[in-house]
Amino acid sequence: MSDLLLGVDLGAGSLKVTIIQPDGIVVGEAAVPISTSSPRFGWAEQDPNEWWQALCGAIPSALADADVTADAIAAIGFSAGAHIGVLCDGAGTVLRPALLWSDSRSADEATELRDAADDRIIALSLNRANPTWLLPQLLWIRRHDPAAAQATRRLYLAKDWLRGQLTNSFETDWSDVVGALMGDAARRQWSAELCGMIGWEMGTLPPIVDPTAVIGTVTASAAERTGLRAGTPVVCGSNDTTVELFGCGAVGAGDGAVKLATAGVTYQVTDGPLVRPPVSCYPHIISGQYYTATGINSCASAHRWLRDEFFATEGFDGMDALAATVAPGCDGLQLHPYFNGERAPHWDPKLRASFTGLTMRHSRAHFARALYEGVAFAINDALAAAEGLGMRYDTIRLIGGGARSATWRQIMADVLQRPILVPTNGDASYGAALIAGLGVGTYATPLDAVRSNVIVATHEPDTAAAARYRDYFEIYSRTQRALVDTNHALSDVSFREA
Repeated sequence: MSDLLLGVDLGAGSLKVTIIQPDGIVVGEAAVPISTSSPRFGWAEQDPNEWWQALCGAIPSALADADVTADAIAAIGFSAGAHIGVLCDGAGTVLRPALLWSDSRSADEATELRDAADDRIIALSLNRANPTWLLPQLLWIRRHDPAAAQATRRLYLAKDWLRGQLTNSFETDWSDVVGALMGDAARRQWSAELCGMIGWEMGTLPPIVDPTAVIGTVTASAAERTGLRAGTPVVCGSNDTTVELFGCGAVGAGDGAVKLATAGVTYQVTDGPLVRPPVSCYPHIISGQYYTATGINSCASAHRWLRDEFFATEGFDGMDALAATVAPGCDGLQLHPYFNGERAPHWDPKLRASFTGLTMRHSRAHFARALYEGVAFAINDALAAAEGLGMRYDTIRLIGGGARSATWRQIMADVLQRPILVPTNGDASYGAALIAGLGVGTYATPLDAVRSNVIVATHEPDTAAAARYRDYFEIYSRTQRALVDTNHALSDVSFREA
């Protein structure tokens, strides 16, 4: 009997497949790394063909992990990072690498769009142009790779291109339209006015469907490549932030979440759109609800960098054990984790990472803990800015790979000075599987789909540690401001030398 649900999430660092039972129990998982190219400082791009190769490898591995055949899969759902465009010609050939949300090369184009039509862009799209959005990225492509722009006949969002390799379909959902910064929120359709601002052809844009819509089935050729059963229903899905917020059970106004993944992201569910640029606003899976999102560029990606460069022998578990041996405040060692510029709350692509306060008494264990604390400080910085714009975080669920660390979870509770709730699962591929179940009727309502995702741990702030972190955060903020000019000068020199 086909009753298992398969979710696919294309992350910035890996593609993950998760297989779940209808009761939400995970029975199989697999992940395949994805490489990112950075030809210049601030650039981040990927080859979509590598995504497809990763999917063809991950699905058989997940089926084997679950010890099931493809006949057991009832439906497939997709998610991927928001804002990522894939340009294809009339034959479906990818024309150029896909720019990631962390790519900052379109900073000048974003500034130009804000100067020319900031209020109008916000009124139409709910959000303000900055280099993370697809609208200014497409303007950059039109200027710097005009041949690819002119040859484009289909503009996909990342999850839709990958899903299209299974189904030969061409659709997207409303949340990804908003994520492209190319939608008319009042009409819930593509905006001719916004496309006109960058000279983009409307005929290249996909139809908009519900994220739970079944848009096709696995083709025979795709089944042969992936090990899936031809004819398996495939659901549209949504971007990763939307599906993971839904999947972790944040379904009521005021529910909040923090993700410790490639990027660090804070979310808050709202009744209707809450437009507070530069904080992002997206539609929720639940009709009528929206959520705000704001994030930092480097989180688990910085964690992975530190492991690869300095803790290759110990690995993540060894780093975690070492970090736990150091007292809160890290004996004055601090990290500003701006490894790829920064988004919230500074929105400055020229910021750079730095360890400060280093003395000879500091050990490798201090560096491990400084990374945990530095990311927590950066998220606290973004959270405070969001609250200053009227956000309200009644609860915070912690999700993403970093949430597996009890040490990091407690640091987050102490720095943010509020309880941290840990759900059973907060993975985007898990949320994509739940949405697949909604599409084929496994779940009658969205609330039914998330009912089994319960809170398995709660971390209360430690009073003494929280007080110490308040003092260290004030120093962290002063140091950040003091280093801005230095960071800009270093970035300018590096760019000229590239």
